[in-house]
Amino acid sequence: MTFGRVNPQFRLEDQGIEGLGNVYYNLMEPALIEAALKRGEGTLGKGGSFLVTTGKYTGRSPKDKFVVRTPSVEDSIWWENNQPMEAAAFDRLHADMLEHMKGGDYYVQDLVGGADPANAIDVRVISELAWHNLFIRHMLRRPDREDLDSFTADFTIINCPTFKADPEKHGCRTETVIALNFEKKLILIGNTEYAGENKKSVFTLLNYILPGKGIMAMHCSANHAPGNPVDTAVFFGLSGTGKTTLSADPSRVLIGDDEHGWSDRGTFNFEGGCYAKTINLSAEAEPEIYATTEKFGTVIENMVFDPETFDLDFEDDSLTANMRCAYPLHYISNASKTALGGHPKNIIMLTCDAFGVLPPIARLTPAQAMYHFLSGFTSKVAGTERGVTEPEPTFSTCFGAPFMPRRPEAYGNLLRDKIAKHGATCWLVNTGWTGGAYGTGSRMPIKATRGLLHAALEGKLAQAEFRKDPNFGFEVPVSVEGVPELLLDPRKTWDDKAAYDAQAEKLVQMFADNFEQYVPYIDDDVKAVAIG
Repeated sequence: MTFGRVNPQFRLEDQGIEGLGNVYYNLMEPALIEAALKRGEGTLGKGGSFLVTTGKYTGRSPKDKFVVRTPSVEDSIWWENNQPMEAAAFDRLHADMLEHMKGGDYYVQDLVGGADPANAIDVRVISELAWHNLFIRHMLRRPDREDLDSFTADFTIINCPTFKADPEKHGCRTETVIALNFEKKLILIGNTEYAGENKKSVFTLLNYILPGKGIMAMHCSANHAPGNPVDTAVFFGLSGTGKTTLSADPSRVLIGDDEHGWSDRGTFNFEGGCYAKTINLSAEAEPEIYATTEKFGTVIENMVFDPETFDLDFEDDSLTANMRCAYPLHYISNASKTALGGHPKNIIMLTCDAFGVLPPIARLTPAQAMYHFLSGFTSKVAGTERGVTEPEPTFSTCFGAPFMPRRPEAYGNLLRDKIAKHGATCWLVNTGWTGGAYGTGSRMPIKATRGLLHAALEGKLAQAEFRKDPNFGFEVPVSVEGVPELLLDPRKTWDDKAAYDAQAEKLVQMFADNFEQYVPYIDDDVKAVAIG
């Protein structure tokens, strides 16, 4: 039987998916929570939140993600970064998954990826778990109910956690698989309950489709000045650099916290919600995000809670350090109603430098911006992973390598061209260590970081005096009102200046070694930055 609202010409049977049990189309939040509770998928938390655990997989499985090698994408996929799957293997995987699904109940959401109607894609998500359907309903954009009567999907995702792939038969690595077929406009996800695979699959789709239309796809957060979308800022950054925290500035309007496009019309959010890390989340530091954890329908993923009071433990990472909450964007009071902004006036690249070398803020030329964008630097610190005893560099190109189906230069060139056309100012902001490396120095004061960002976004640094950094060649302000001058020159914050010089030389060489892979593909101005 079928339930819910759906285009009568676009049921699952019209997509060749037959023999299922009950199919529930486009249920809203109360009905999805009710279904998930009846099925024993989770627990009702405080305020009507929904508490779940995801079993073995508490994060993405990048080594189990594949792109199907077909003629239409053969020459445009970055195969060194994306594992290929043969088309025949995908067809066997698809057939076996459909056979496995027969007789089971499934939940369907018809949603939109992209706030700009001119550049959005319609996505159908078919979920074995009711709470996965709730999650993706938060994450993507929800069409008006009447639009569902004529909805047809550009791409379809089938997520079936109880299906186990056969590596030998299906051309994958393990029983877990995420397979993207651009030609068939189909994504298959099996043997993982981690909901983030749904969201990041759509991000990967858009990261392939949009650059082909001359639109920059970005792993970034974005905000704009109140009442002035023209004054837009985007924040690139890997996990732990402050991307979500710094963009959620109560004095600015939040466009989105994770994934955006930059077209000839301006900036637009891909999503309809936020997927925030909750480890060490506090009501004092991030009150709006904290408040969502007790709002109706918020999905709380892999958090320990008191079985009597249902109070969440934001410090207990015994299930995973990657515990999260997923909620609709309108749960943040200063969120944009349109999720649209202007062309970025300021571009901020966030890094967490555990080596204590980088200044808290630096102004980048367009060539330097491309260099740091392609580098995508941050660092792991001792204790974060087994075997890490000293700071280790992490370079994730374009600040999101796992989601980049095209070669890095495709994104780098788009960013460079848009910076040149629209005159954006680029900044590198270090939220990492000062006064020494991790273990010796201290974390950059959040108050100073916010002060520097406000000065940059408000244009106060335009007339400031700058010095040239001797290690990376970018410009660093000599003084900024309200920020201790000592912080602006990291060498001066170290007691042992020779140790700083040695650490700086080491980090510069790490950058150079990593960047060698891009040198054959970049222009002379960026090569000059790389070579120094």
